[in-house]
Amino acid sequence: MKILVLGGYGLIGLSITKALLAAGHEVTGLGRSGSKGRAAAPQADWIARDLSQMTDEADWVDLLAGMDVVVNAAGVLQDGMNDRVMAVQRDAVRALAAACKPAGVRQIIQISAPGVSENSNTVFYRSKAEGDAAVKESGVDWVIFRPGLVLSPQAYGGTSLLRQLAAVPLVQPVMLADADIRTVHVDDVAAAVVRAVEEGLTGVDADLLSSEPTRLEDLILSIRSWLGFAAPRAVIRAPYFLGALTARLGDFAGWLGWRPALRTTSLKVLGKGVTGNAGQWPVRNLTDTLSALPSTVQERTYARAALLYPFLLLILSAFWIASGVIGWLQQSAAMAVFGPDVPTALAKAFVLGGAVVDVVIGTALLLRPLTRAAALAAVCVSLAYLAGSAFLAPHLWADPLGPMVKVFPAIALSLTVWTLTEAR
Repeated sequence: MKILVLGGYGLIGLSITKALLAAGHEVTGLGRSGSKGRAAAPQADWIARDLSQMTDEADWVDLLAGMDVVVNAAGVLQDGMNDRVMAVQRDAVRALAAACKPAGVRQIIQISAPGVSENSNTVFYRSKAEGDAAVKESGVDWVIFRPGLVLSPQAYGGTSLLRQLAAVPLVQPVMLADADIRTVHVDDVAAAVVRAVEEGLTGVDADLLSSEPTRLEDLILSIRSWLGFAAPRAVIRAPYFLGALTARLGDFAGWLGWRPALRTTSLKVLGKGVTGNAGQWPVRNLTDTLSALPSTVQERTYARAALLYPFLLLILSAFWIASGVIGWLQQSAAMAVFGPDVPTALAKAFVLGGAVVDVVIGTALLLRPLTRAAALAAVCVSLAYLAGSAFLAPHLWADPLGPMVKVFPAIALSLTVWTLTEAR
């Protein structure tokens, strides 16, 4: 069959895409980046579109031509610089649902979430519920799957957050320790979609959840053990207000283009618990899920790097901003570094120009679309400072405090941030 997978290279969508391809279907994936899709699943065809811009029925007509099935695995946790929850999970789904029957699509499979409601206190759950309703009213065969907390070989969103928490050395911080969090292996979600396609299921609305209750604290400790980290010397139950503050910082980061796993929406979801009717569809339990996932040095390295990354980024940004601000405020002292052989006007231009460049680099590091370019610029500017000092202020190299030698660790930190900055 010809199948269109929305969000085709996302955490769930990529597994669905690969499972459908392995089953012999002709798959077209849709995502914001066609190049990322082709790199992840080269056997599929790829279309680069932004779902938040596809909110009219006419936007879907050409895409749906000749398609037998549409699988919607796209999702947005919370509004941010590039994310519009209602547009993606309600408006685009309504337009899609209205366009499917006229285009001859036989079946829509919607990946939703357990416990969604149009009266929910989160936009995420409300938008999912309204999108689900549109699918059911589409006039074509429909299936809705509601996975719990998805665990997969790829680390993104909630599964990334769990790995980061499990990587904290010596102690294990945890919040909402008693929340009931049911999990599901991503391959079980993909297998459910393949079965729904091949058996022509319709009218199925099923939670995909592990059967046994799992406290969030026990889940994190299980992830820690699976990764191969030492058992914590103590479990520290952090107060909710600390998590709420961190989530607010995550919300702010979202408007800078980042998608941190811990934001207000995810905290509310965890507080409510991720649970539902575990008997509706057979999936693996937590122990079997973890035993089926790889646990190697790559997973441990990722968990540690993801935990440290925000601190590395903030330190690097603060270093450049502080350097620029101090240089601007201490112009006379900075100009004196050049010595009497450099004209005053030229020295001042170097100091003020360098201060502006430093602040621009430090600020750009915090903006997700500019971070990698800013990190590379930091390396280039650092090398320029090293070269310039060799000609204009060579005495700095003999300074007992080593101001020029300290540039090399800054370059190393910039290269580290450049290397680790990856969306998914």
